[in-house]
Amino acid sequence: MRKELEKKFLDDFETNQNIAHKICRIYTTNQSAHNDLFQEITIQVWKNYPKFRGDSKFSTWMYRVALNTAISLYRKSTRRVKTQDFDAVSFKIKATDYDDTEELQLKALYKAIHLLNDIEKALIFLYLEDKPYKEISETLGISSVNARVKMNRAKEKLKNILNP
Repeated sequence: MRKELEKKFLDDFETNQNIAHKICRIYTTNQSAHNDLFQEITIQVWKNYPKFRGDSKFSTWMYRVALNTAISLYRKSTRRVKTQDFDAVSFKIKATDYDDTEELQLKALYKAIHLLNDIEKALIFLYLEDKPYKEISETLGISSVNARVKMNRAKEKLKNILNP
């Protein structure tokens, strides 16, 4: 029975592991923190997998577990060692025909997202994943109306951050 559970978990997790990577990208600023959070999400999804009843899609359930793990992990870490992000100091050679506009816009967006609170980050993440408000509300455990209101506020905050 345990081998069947492990195989089913591995199949489900491998199919949906990009969810964990995307959440790590939203909640971390460097590769080391990304790897640590990914490992913690994997552990939490595995620990809670026997409780997955199938009432919703596995991906929706995994979003919920992964987001809760990311939020609680970073709320608990009150003592953070300040480090400099490697990307900020690495030497980059730009080709003359390379257009980095999209890359710069993405970096600005992620930088702005990092300034949001945990719930707003989760909302924006799920919105960028093209999740319907019904699924967003189920994942975050709030009403659909509340999800829409919070989303509008988060979008407004992002607009103000990106266009001061």
